[in-house]
Amino acid sequence: MKYIETLREGERVGEIFLCKHKQTAMTKSGKPYESLILQDKTGTLDAKIWDPNSQGIDDFEALDYIDVMGDVTSFQGALQLNVKRVRKVKEGDYDPSDYLPVSEKDIPAMYRELTGFVESMENPYLRQLAENFFVKDQEFAKRFQFHSAAKNVHHGFVGGLLEHTLSVVKLCDYFAGAYTILNRDLLLAAAMFHDIGKLEELSTFPANDYTDDGQLLGHIMIGVEMVGQRISLIPGFPAKLATELKHCILAHHGELEFGSPKKPALAEALALSFADNADAKMQTMKEALAAAPLGGTEWLGYNRLFESNIRKTSI
Repeated sequence: MKYIETLREGERVGEIFLCKHKQTAMTKSGKPYESLILQDKTGTLDAKIWDPNSQGIDDFEALDYIDVMGDVTSFQGALQLNVKRVRKVKEGDYDPSDYLPVSEKDIPAMYRELTGFVESMENPYLRQLAENFFVKDQEFAKRFQFHSAAKNVHHGFVGGLLEHTLSVVKLCDYFAGAYTILNRDLLLAAAMFHDIGKLEELSTFPANDYTDDGQLLGHIMIGVEMVGQRISLIPGFPAKLATELKHCILAHHGELEFGSPKKPALAEALALSFADNADAKMQTMKEALAAAPLGGTEWLGYNRLFESNIRKTSI
């Protein structure tokens, strides 16, 4: 299989892709055409069917797997596929793992490391709560390991939610060792739970898009509700501890303008917001550098997420 990241202008392509998006549009002369976004595990590719009624263009919809033949061109500095033929393919004709972006890290190994942090917790209530999710709930564990952490921006791949959560937990574990004012178990539990609402905020792959609950409630509110429901099943769970844990989740974006219903009022909430922001920003930078054209200049131009022109580090 020839992956999207290896395509070059002037090539003729005949491959199976996931149709991530499909939209009918009109040219300036009023002629209809189809605008597509094709995907494999290495990235996405803009594609156009300029004559959708021609022979060789089968019926298909977004999120279908399609066998595409076309020519790679360039438009406004980006590659584009001029599609000549399309055939919808059947399940079994493709391997889904070729079409979904996946974490570069070992997903089962990451999950074992995360559950190791669960077992290191000393507070019996927080440990039982974490075990109820990450150790005893096999369906939750399966979903958590497969899910992404975002539609785009950072960790938007299979295993992304786990990779981000583990990174935040490890940063928080460091903070707890460096700053004695921090309650380690509370901070680690908050780190483990801070983004679990994304399981309901975003649909699973291949769609990986916002659900109705995601649009109307958001992952922070959903996550607090999920944690609160499990807490209610643990006899004697201290009410003040439950409130402190929920506050950390509510405040983990750090600022009201970034979507947090509350600003951090506890040291643990502050530490979590720093850890979450640090991992998200570093992964965003990593993905921006990885997306830079091969052989391009060191300077990559203005990046709206960093509000700065960004550059590759010199070697």
